[in-house]
Amino acid sequence: MPRLLVSLLLAAAFSLPAYAGHRLVTQGNGKLAIVDADGKVEWEMPFGGIHDIHVGDDGHIFVQQGMKKIVEIDPATKKIVWSYDCANENGNAGKPIEVHAFQPLEDGKMMIAESGIGRIIEIDRDGKLLKEMKLVVDHPHPHRDTRLVRKLDNGNYLVCHEGDGKVREYDGESGDIVWEYEVPLFDKKPNGDHGAAGWGNQCFAAVRLKNGNTLIATGNGHSVIEVDHNKEIVWKLEQKELPGITLAWVTTLEVLPNGNYVIGNCHAGPGQPLLVEIEPKAKKVVWTFDQYDRFGNSVPNSQLLDVEGEVIR
Repeated sequence: MPRLLVSLLLAAAFSLPAYAGHRLVTQGNGKLAIVDADGKVEWEMPFGGIHDIHVGDDGHIFVQQGMKKIVEIDPATKKIVWSYDCANENGNAGKPIEVHAFQPLEDGKMMIAESGIGRIIEIDRDGKLLKEMKLVVDHPHPHRDTRLVRKLDNGNYLVCHEGDGKVREYDGESGDIVWEYEVPLFDKKPNGDHGAAGWGNQCFAAVRLKNGNTLIATGNGHSVIEVDHNKEIVWKLEQKELPGITLAWVTTLEVLPNGNYVIGNCHAGPGQPLLVEIEPKAKKVVWTFDQYDRFGNSVPNSQLLDVEGEVIR
């Protein structure tokens, strides 16, 4: 076999995979976009930065607008068809507030984590307050009280407290903390760099796995860890453990029906993927999404749109 052909085959074998069939929605560089399985933009509209995103069964996209409103966008018309103004509704007028997490619930209800206010609320489609629960925050700040928050199947809330470096599970009825985990700094001193050179425990996302453990995206801890109920780390993906990939600010998590993890990799710089899908047991990369030139260096949120079956996110 000619030497050049052998070299090309080896290069292909050890290069990172490009697109493997995933269609997704994401936001970056001032636009909200749907990208098809071949990496081509099939839909986009101007839109500013977000920290959470959900797509309904009808294809409507739910995002924050200016970190103070929740809006529902109809992609067919690119128009906002529903909104809720967190800064002015249900007693919030004049108070410092940011929203970094929300979650559509059944029957048109919406769960919203209000940072600055320090509470989780549930509202109906008309904005009526149905439920309110106070959060415990050690270092209150509207921008850092929370990152992603999810209501669990048992009715409890799993909350990433970015500024505290902790994940807390709150009882959905009493509001009591029933489980708390402080993300380790691993004997390193934190610094404020947002990129791969930074360090901290400013966790972004946490999901509850079917085995009862909690999978945590550690933000500027550049890692993903799985923690059991006794707070022991039973699995960890470190910053440079994947060949050719450097994890920076680790953000979103999606656990696919086949067990694979899709990990958001924000502020990682050119040449690094914005999303990475791995087989966790082997820590094998099976897909990457790298569109730095199109979406830039701040892409904290994405959602896959082509996965059949239950996705934990």
